[in-house]
Amino acid sequence: MANQEDIFKKVISHAKEYGYVFQSSEIYDGLSAVYDYAQNGVELKKNIREYWWQAMVQLNDNIVGIDAAIFMHPTTWKASGHVDAFNDPLIDNKDSKKRYRADVLIEDHVAKIEAKIEKEVKKAAKRFGDSFDKEQFLATNQRVLDYQTKVDGILKRMGKSLENEDLADVKSLIEELEIACPLSGSKNWTDVKQFNLMFGTKLGASADSAMDLYLRPETAQGIFVNFLNVQKTGRMKIPFGIAQTGKAFRNEIVARQFIFRMREFEQMEMQYFIKPGTQQEWYEKWKEKRMKWHLSLGMGEDNYRFHDHEKLAHYADAAADIEFRFPFGFKELEGIHSRTDFDLSQHEEFSGKKLQYFDPEENKSYVPYVLETSIGLDRMFLAVFSNSLKEEELENGTTRTVLKIPAVLAPTKAAVLPLLKRDGLPEVAHKLIDELRWDFNVIYDEKDAVGRRYRRQDAAGTPFCVTVDHQTLEDETVTIRHRDTMEQQRVKLSEVKDIISKEVDMRYWLQKI
Repeated sequence: MANQEDIFKKVISHAKEYGYVFQSSEIYDGLSAVYDYAQNGVELKKNIREYWWQAMVQLNDNIVGIDAAIFMHPTTWKASGHVDAFNDPLIDNKDSKKRYRADVLIEDHVAKIEAKIEKEVKKAAKRFGDSFDKEQFLATNQRVLDYQTKVDGILKRMGKSLENEDLADVKSLIEELEIACPLSGSKNWTDVKQFNLMFGTKLGASADSAMDLYLRPETAQGIFVNFLNVQKTGRMKIPFGIAQTGKAFRNEIVARQFIFRMREFEQMEMQYFIKPGTQQEWYEKWKEKRMKWHLSLGMGEDNYRFHDHEKLAHYADAAADIEFRFPFGFKELEGIHSRTDFDLSQHEEFSGKKLQYFDPEENKSYVPYVLETSIGLDRMFLAVFSNSLKEEELENGTTRTVLKIPAVLAPTKAAVLPLLKRDGLPEVAHKLIDELRWDFNVIYDEKDAVGRRYRRQDAAGTPFCVTVDHQTLEDETVTIRHRDTMEQQRVKLSEVKDIISKEVDMRYWLQKI
């Protein structure tokens, strides 16, 4: 476990050192679970958002985007169920005075059992070598089967208790599993209580006439209340989707794990409106489509898995998460939910306005069903960043720190380096930069020996370094170096743009979908 913690600490310090993520208002000692994206972070975030938007909106002729306001009429949140049911089960440790989410304590306990399964698999793989069959081992090894039964039993019981709002049983489960406070080791717990996560605010000139509002806890409702506006103005036929990226706010009492769980975060959501009765087919289709999108980035198939929900929200008839292997274990990255007609029906009821679609083929009106895909942009950022950070042993006995961010998402695509600060080399380098910057984010770097500059760009995640030297002046060729392989090739100045383009253009990456 310590090893995982060390890796995660490295991720956090690297994110700060290389201008990706800063603690918010750090000069005032920061604000818990609130972060700022720095100069490289804002570029990576923008590129991830763009990669999602292109795949979701630009490449689908029946999906359009909107950008709804953060403030919404307060009745929206009554209709959506957030006012009454948007709660987290919290538990306090009486000795350490620390507050935890009860379900997260149980999930962390389960993660430890899952780590034991991984350990058994690794041991067996070592023992059997090439003849090792992982599937068979997981299905037949008694110790693994016992661990798995334990895991399934715990999750099933927790799901059931939370669904029935049986908080006393959630506490009993924590006590039976002998879960201790991670900080103090104490097992002296309070009862489990529900806590609403919405941030309240006021709208109006004076305190007496001000209206109570909420900062939106999710972006989906902005899509639902605009369903008819979009459908009519865009003359959309079912099935069609509405996509949106934007900020959401949750008063997370137990925010932790860096940018994984924040109080202010960004979501990338798409609500797909479909004919009632077709939801199972679309659910499977979108699960497959979304997994393909993730895999197109080449971050390793074994780092993803589907997790079907034991506990379904009262309005859902199917729900799964795409989980990613973060430095602290497998956790939710994206949710795919079959939401039935709950949302539109609720808004119809609370607003008194019809939110129906007239189907010309069926010659009747109905409230569409909704299939949702929802991914946290900040979590996606953390997945990309943590997975990309590598320490590599080199042949000459030295090590290098390299951030192997998928080139399509890298904040800076190329660094142009003049070998020396004289002899007209900087002028040629600047001229190349001026040409490239129309297509890519590029930087100029002339400080230190060229080897140290390579290392610096590796650690910052820049896919290419282009070196201008004396030979450039004679034959207009430069050395282009690839971050991941460290290979260098001599190419014509006129070819540089195309070489970079082939590696970083979204078209080449999204074609894998």
